Amino acid sequence: MIKTLLLSAAAVAIGPASGSVAVVTADGDKNRPVTKVITLLKDMQKQLQKEADEDEAIYDKMACWCQTNDREKTEAIKTAEVRIDGLTTKIEELTAGSARLNTEIKNLEKEIAENQDSLDKATAIREKQLAEFNAEEKDLLESISALKAAITMLSKHNGGTGFLQIRNTRLMGVAATLQNEMTKHSSLLQGVLTHAERRTADSFIKAPADYFDAAPTFKQSYAPQSGEIFGILRQMLETFESNLSASQKEELANQQAYGELKAAKEDEIKAGQAQIDSKTGELADTDEKNAQAKVDVDDTKASLSADEQFLSMLKEKCSMADKEWEERQKTRQLEMEAVSQALAVLSGDDAHDLFTRTFNPSFLQRSSSSSSSSDRRSAASALLARVAERLHSPRLATLAYNLKLDAFTRVKKAIDDMVTQLLKEQEDEVKHKDFCTGEFNTNQLQTEKKERTKEDLLASIEDLEMTIDELAKAIDELNAEIAEMQVQLKRAGEDREKENAEFQTTVADQRETQKLLKTALQVLGDFYNKKTASLLQRQEPAGPPPPAGFETYKNNAGSGGVIQLIQQIISDAKAMEAEAIRSEEDAQKAYEDFVKETNASIEAKSKDIVEKSEVKARAEGDLVETKEAKEAVILELEQLSNYNAQLHQSCDFVLKNFELRQTARDEEVEALRQAKAILSGAKFEEFLQKV
Repeated sequence: MIKTLLLSAAAVAIGPASGSVAVVTADGDKNRPVTKVITLLKDMQKQLQKEADEDEAIYDKMACWCQTNDREKTEAIKTAEVRIDGLTTKIEELTAGSARLNTEIKNLEKEIAENQDSLDKATAIREKQLAEFNAEEKDLLESISALKAAITMLSKHNGGTGFLQIRNTRLMGVAATLQNEMTKHSSLLQGVLTHAERRTADSFIKAPADYFDAAPTFKQSYAPQSGEIFGILRQMLETFESNLSASQKEELANQQAYGELKAAKEDEIKAGQAQIDSKTGELADTDEKNAQAKVDVDDTKASLSADEQFLSMLKEKCSMADKEWEERQKTRQLEMEAVSQALAVLSGDDAHDLFTRTFNPSFLQRSSSSSSSSDRRSAASALLARVAERLHSPRLATLAYNLKLDAFTRVKKAIDDMVTQLLKEQEDEVKHKDFCTGEFNTNQLQTEKKERTKEDLLASIEDLEMTIDELAKAIDELNAEIAEMQVQLKRAGEDREKENAEFQTTVADQRETQKLLKTALQVLGDFYNKKTASLLQRQEPAGPPPPAGFETYKNNAGSGGVIQLIQQIISDAKAMEAEAIRSEEDAQKAYEDFVKETNASIEAKSKDIVEKSEVKARAEGDLVETKEAKEAVILELEQLSNYNAQLHQSCDFVLKNFELRQTARDEEVEALRQAKAILSGAKFEEFLQKV
């Protein structure tokens, strides 16, 4: 189109420049030069209106884009600021909660340690008490057994049995038993025996056989002296039995008190451990939420910064677009007014008549006769020149100078400037096209790379979450197994205590049985195994002969079976005692092995829990970092997408119309160069034939 306008302008300029009148052969071509100018002005009006419509459409799109993005980004910024405030408050609350939970867990651990220490001390004291009781009980049972045996021997004499049947050896055994018990339990007998009783006992201990040979004094009725010893032994027996009963009651009370204390402490420890587990889980959840809140704050701040930058760029760009739109509208309006004024000047009736007379051969005389027409053309040219200079419009300047006869030099310079500008625009457009192509390729490559990274991070997050879940389940199972083993250990300890108590009772009963049977066996053996009769024959005094005496004394026929039966019972009791001891040793060894194995298993599982907890903590840290990396990648993808959208806004028109715009610009440049050639002296007729 510009080529046609320039050719028309050139034709107008060449016609008057010949210095003579143009001769026209046809009536329709009388006014051809001026008609072409008018046609050119009308085409310019259409072109200006078209460009105005295109600018308005572009501005409407830009205004819509500005309003939409301004509203969306402003709302996004407000939302982000509110979210940041909320997350900041949440982080402060979670941090305070985490500190509180850590303090509470430490206090609970301290309390559990104190309860465990108290339980351990109580257990040590209880074990010591039990050992002391077992020793004391054993000692008292032995003493009671010995005293009962001594009382049994003396009771026969005290009850009227012939004391002469008791041999000195048995008296010495009773004396030894009395001495041993008084020495061993001196503190227990303190205040029980009077001084007189102690002297009596000492006399008996020093000479047991002689003690019973002494005759009673004249103040005494006949009372065997064995009665005093019998009373002392009974008094000691009652003291020992009373003390044993008190010790057993005290042991039972201690055992009950320890059981209650142990149950209370274990309940406290269990409750404390349950609170620790609960608070540890709550702490982990709080720390995870705190870490996630910090990540959210950073992501939101990054998004807020990007939105603020985009909004600032948008306002600046939209403001520049508004100013440019106003300036272009104002400039184009002035240009259209100038074209309209020029068209009015050249299209009036007077101008038409004048142009008809000017270019009619019948009215052409001399060059001076066309001065009026030249003045009109000069006036129109001056008007267009002023408007073109004010608006900096190359097209108006071209028309203005084409209307002058002596303006070829400036027209050529304007054409050269236009060609230079068009070539510069063409070069810039090529660079812009290359920039767009490169940026699109780079954006696509970076987007694909980030998408792959995002997929890898999502897979890693899934693996880490699965690993953390498996570790948490494994830790829970290990804790449950440890708790079950601790329960089994506690039950085994309680069963062991019961078994040991039963063992102590069984052994004590067997030993007491053996002692009683041995005492009875000794008594029977001393009597039945003697070589001579137990009756002493005294030398009769001189006098009449005595009556017939007793027949020869014979042992009871069943004595041998009784002794053998007692010996068998003693052997059986010893065997049962040995079997009980072996069973106790086996049970104790099995219990110790069970405790050792259980403690080793608990230690191994506790170590496994620590290791798994460390792995879980590392996995949770990796999960947080991976999620942060994922959010960062998502943010980068969003930025790449926004940049891609900006590239499309900036580049789609250029890339879509690149070849068409290049071709049109080449044609425009070629038209300008041909116009310059015409103005430089080329034959216009030949050029028209080429066209």
